[in-house]
Order: sequence, then C-alpha cells, then structure tokens
Amino acid sequence: MRAAAAADRIVPCAALTDFGLPEQRYQDVNVTGTRHVVAFARTHRIPLVHVSTAYVCGARDGIAYEDELDVGQRPGNAYELSKLQGETLVRQAAAEGLAVAVVRPSIVAGAARTGRIRDFKTLYPVVKLITKGLARTIPGRYDAALDLVPVDYVADLVTDVTTRFEDARGLTLHAVGQAVTLRDFSAVLAEYPSFQVARFVPPSAFSAAALPDRERAYHQRVISLYESYFSRRVHFDATAAAAFTRHPAPPGGPAYLRRLLDHCLKVGYLGAAASREPAAALARTDGSDRA
Repeated sequence: MRAAAAADRIVPCAALTDFGLPEQRYQDVNVTGTRHVVAFARTHRIPLVHVSTAYVCGARDGIAYEDELDVGQRPGNAYELSKLQGETLVRQAAAEGLAVAVVRPSIVAGAARTGRIRDFKTLYPVVKLITKGLARTIPGRYDAALDLVPVDYVADLVTDVTTRFEDARGLTLHAVGQAVTLRDFSAVLAEYPSFQVARFVPPSAFSAAALPDRERAYHQRVISLYESYFSRRVHFDATAAAAFTRHPAPPGGPAYLRRLLDHCLKVGYLGAAASREPAAALARTDGSDRA
C-alpha cells in the first residue's frame, strides 16, 4: 500500500469519546478500530503511538501509575472499558515485538494560556448545567479530584513521542494536569456573580427520584453520565512523562479553572461576560496564576 510505504509512524487519535452511547458502538470504534490499526502496524512494521486515556484506571481512589493497566479495576463506563480493552490489545502487540508508545490524556480542556477550546465536550456541558442552575444537587465528594489537562500540552506530548519515538518506545506517559478538588471547583464558581453553584452530596445519600422534574431530566440525560468522576479520589502519577518531555508541567488548579471559565464567558458559552467577585482578584496575588 502507498500509505504504508510512506509512513514511519502511526498516530491514531480518532476515538468515540461521547458518553451514554450503546456499548456496541464503543466496541466497534474503540476496540475493533484499534485492533485494525494494530494489525496494520504489525503487517507493515510501522511504530505505533497509541492515544489512550488516563481513566483506564477505572473508578477507584489512590494513585494510578503509568506502568499499570489491568489491575482488576472497575471501569466507570462503557467508554473507559473500551479504552482499557484497546490499550490491552496494544500492550499485547508490544509484547510480541511491535514498536509502541502510549500517551494517556486525562480530561482534556482549554489551552493553557488562553483557555480556548474548539469543542465544548467532556465536562463543559456539566459546568453549563451547574452554572445555569439546572443541576443544583449532584452526587459527589468534595475531596474528589478532577484532572483537567490543557489541550495544547496533550498535543505537545504526543508530538514529542512521535518525533522522538526511539526514546519513547515502550513507555506509557500520563498527559495530565494538576487536579482540582470539587471543593475548589465550587469555590471558583462562587466567584462569578452570574453563576449558580451546585451542592454535592454523598452518593449514598443522593436520590434522583427526589429531584424536581426538570432537574431530574437533566440529571438522567447528562449528569448521570459523568457522576462517577465526582466521586473518584484518584491522582495520576506522571513521573515518566515529566522525565521524557521537554515541555513544562501544565498549569492547573483554581487558576487554570478560572482561565477556562473566563474563555467560556468571553465566547458566550456560559452566558454574557461578568466580572468575578473581588475575592478572585485576591486569589491571583498568591502566584498561582502563572501561565
């Protein structure tokens, strides 16, 4: 094939990432699709840079390490299951001699300096429902951690792995940011006068049936797809990624979250732009808002 003759790397970034779809669709795209890519790479002996997800770790707490894969975890949804199965296929091929490197992004969000994002996916629809007061009570733990990573950092790491493949071969690298807890997430939302702030309650005390009709409908259609992320107290080790890449660790925490929200307001995704409360300005004086 002409494509095989001209290729020196395969970097398949396409995947089905929307939540709430039939399980078979994830299997067809994320598992069968990966199987086809692996077969092509093996047939033509082309090195493979596989883009997975940090959330192959499943619904658990603690530290998720880069060299772990299947440790008996429970996937949080059909998407995570399919990505775990896909990465397993890649690992098997690597054990049989295929040249492989794996990059695992966490929750991909806006650019590090500007907050700019092309498509408002992943947690963005949830944030929209919360800030508009359409999701007021959500099952979750305030010490749960949301790991938001800038999209440009992910792109830089994938590029590094691709262009320096001989150094990356055999590595699995977490493309992750600095996690923000739900407590900090709620505190940042409260800085914006136009935003509503949801109340997180322990999952054991939550009842969707007790929600008002409209809120229950939004919970079933959107919030329920993401609620496991509001309970996980998992942190991603990124030792190998930090040692490999020449790019600095991405910004994170409340300062990065503010940048994402500011961009959403600027482009009208979360309504008209409005100034934050004075407390936000004070928060920026602690040196945590470096780009």
